[in-house]
Amino acid sequence: MTTYDAVVVGSGPNGLVAAIEIARAGRSVLVVEGAPIVGGGLRTEELTAPGYRHDVCSSIHPLGVASPAMRGLGLEEHGVRWVQPDAPLAHPLPDGRAAILERSLAATADRLGPDGGRWTRLLRTVTRPGPTLVDALLDPLSVPRHPIDLARYGVVGIRGAQSVAAGFEGAEAAALLAGLAGHSIQRLDAPATAGFGLLLGGLAHLVGWPLAAGGSQTIADALVAILRSHGGEVVTDRWIASVDDLPPSRVVLADTSPGALVGILGDRLPSRYVSRVGRFRHGPGVFKVDWALDGPVPWSHPEVSRAATVHVGGTLGEIVAAEAEVAAGRHPERPFVLVAQTSLFDASRAPTGRHTLWGYCHVPNGSTVDMTDRIEAQIERFAPGFRDRIVARHAMDTTAVEAHDPNYVGGDINGGAADLRQIALRPVPSLRPWIVPVDGWYLCSSSTPPGGGVHGMCGWRAARSALGRELR
Repeated sequence: MTTYDAVVVGSGPNGLVAAIEIARAGRSVLVVEGAPIVGGGLRTEELTAPGYRHDVCSSIHPLGVASPAMRGLGLEEHGVRWVQPDAPLAHPLPDGRAAILERSLAATADRLGPDGGRWTRLLRTVTRPGPTLVDALLDPLSVPRHPIDLARYGVVGIRGAQSVAAGFEGAEAAALLAGLAGHSIQRLDAPATAGFGLLLGGLAHLVGWPLAAGGSQTIADALVAILRSHGGEVVTDRWIASVDDLPPSRVVLADTSPGALVGILGDRLPSRYVSRVGRFRHGPGVFKVDWALDGPVPWSHPEVSRAATVHVGGTLGEIVAAEAEVAAGRHPERPFVLVAQTSLFDASRAPTGRHTLWGYCHVPNGSTVDMTDRIEAQIERFAPGFRDRIVARHAMDTTAVEAHDPNYVGGDINGGAADLRQIALRPVPSLRPWIVPVDGWYLCSSSTPPGGGVHGMCGWRAARSALGRELR
């Protein structure tokens, strides 16, 4: 039996990036995936009806083009075509207006009227340093090369998004920032939620919020092609339940949840580490619906159709209330819904004249409550007649989300609560959290820094640790 330098368990973006980093260093590497196809959160399937291609999880990828772990891989040379919508984000409001986040910071500021100057000052903390700040935020345990830029961002970013957004005069800017910060899946008065909003808004101005033509699966397929071009191997439909299921190797990198890692290693792990991992907290889950439509969403405000991403949650106060309900373990009547209308910009997603729509809201971890009606009612508020365009739908509660990808424990797509305590020190407090206290073992999933998102940084960091130690 072949002995590999490295075996990677799991083929999500972090596992594939880890494998590529090791293969590029000239080491032999095998990726073992339990599902029939690779990708983890990067999968595209016909969930509703033939010809309608839906991204099962992640769909919009600003971090995919901005991450230092992925931007130099040459994804475009292996089949990825990035599609930039006319506007990165639209946010309809109850009074019929819509806040639009433009690619240009200046154009966005112009739309925000009296709040334009403040928006510019806040977002310049990200756009002025640009990639150097993004790199530092995606590699939070490294020594920052530009600490003054990081400090300027941190002065505001450490605050709760609610208080920062409340400083705007108008509803548009406040709602924009609240929706951006809502990606943190936390109460919006929680510390550092403003930082999530600033980073995502800044990325919109720096690199846009692109989608991958043909679906997110093309990104996973490109990563596999890059890996194989460097001699790496991939096998699917092979579940790893224990160490005995693994082929021989010098190191193992687990793109798994911490709980799954404990299950695989069993009593080989020190009890103290197991105890510390047991205190790792998973955040709220998601309830997701995919729709096949007989036409585009009939938004009340026509400019909402300029964006592939739409935040459907109403005003700052409404979004704050919805996310507070989730954090308290309840299900909001009017949830904050994150929507992607990719077929407006990628005709390959649906039959001619038809469209797909993707949307999810946050729910308590492990919830089995059906949120379909509440999600559709929210969209209908801002797009009367939306329900009349539904041809078919496919819904996933947190149980189904976890069944699709076991790393999404209880439907937690961030790989763990992304609060101030766990942004960087995850899954245990350590300056080298990728290193597992078993010789040759590493954790490379989104349960390590910097957390959730299609950026590959967790895998990249774990692979570099292995290359600096056992694989030197």
